[in-house]
Amino acid sequence: MATWEIKGRGLVNCSCEYGCNCQFDALPDKGHCHAVAGIQIDTGHHGDTRLDGLRIAAIFKWPGPIHEGNGEAIAFVDRRADAAQREALLKIMTGQDTDPFATMFAVFASTVTVMNEPVFTDIDLTVDVDARRGRIFVHGYIDTVGEPIRNKVTGKETRARIELPEGFEYAVAEIGSASSRTQGPVQVAFQNTYGQFAELHMDSHGIIRA
Repeated sequence: MATWEIKGRGLVNCSCEYGCNCQFDALPDKGHCHAVAGIQIDTGHHGDTRLDGLRIAAIFKWPGPIHEGNGEAIAFVDRRADAAQREALLKIMTGQDTDPFATMFAVFASTVTVMNEPVFTDIDLTVDVDARRGRIFVHGYIDTVGEPIRNKVTGKETRARIELPEGFEYAVAEIGSASSRTQGPVQVAFQNTYGQFAELHMDSHGIIRA
C-alpha cells in the first residue's frame, strides 16, 4: 500500500441546515444527504507522486442517511494532473491506500453504490477559510458559492465553528452558508444551507492534528 498525505483547504456544501446533523452523529434533517465538495491541495504526495497545487471536487447523492449507503457520486480531477497524478488522486478519493474509515474519502466510498466515470477538467476553486467564502465551479457540472452566515435581523456576519477531536473530515471547520446547483449525471440543488470551510491535513491513517 502506497502512503499519501495532503494539506490544503476544503469547501463542502450539503443539503442540511446550518450545523449539519451528521457532524453530531444525528440523522440528516431532510432525510437524505446531497453534497458538493472541493479541495485545493497546497502540498501533497501519493507515494513518490507529487500532488502540489492540484484540485479535486465531487458531487454526492444519498437517498437516506449516509451510513445506509446506496449513494451515487462523481469525481472531478484537475485537468492539469498528469497520468500518474490522476491515478493517485482517484485512489485517494475512492478510499484506497487508506486505513478503513480513516478519512472522509474512505467513509464515503464505502457507502457509494454508483460511481460515475471521473471527469478530468478545469476546476475553478477558491476557499478562504477565515472569511468563510469560497467558490467551486466546474463548467457543465458544478456551481457552488459559499459565504458567511448572516444575522437575520441586522445582516451582520455570524461566526460559528465545529471542532471534532476524533472526526474523519477535519479538526476544526468554520461554518458558513452555501448554495449549489449541479448538472450532469448527479444533479442536486440547495440554497443557503450548510457550508463547511476547513484547513485540511490528512494522510493514509486519518486526520493529522496540530
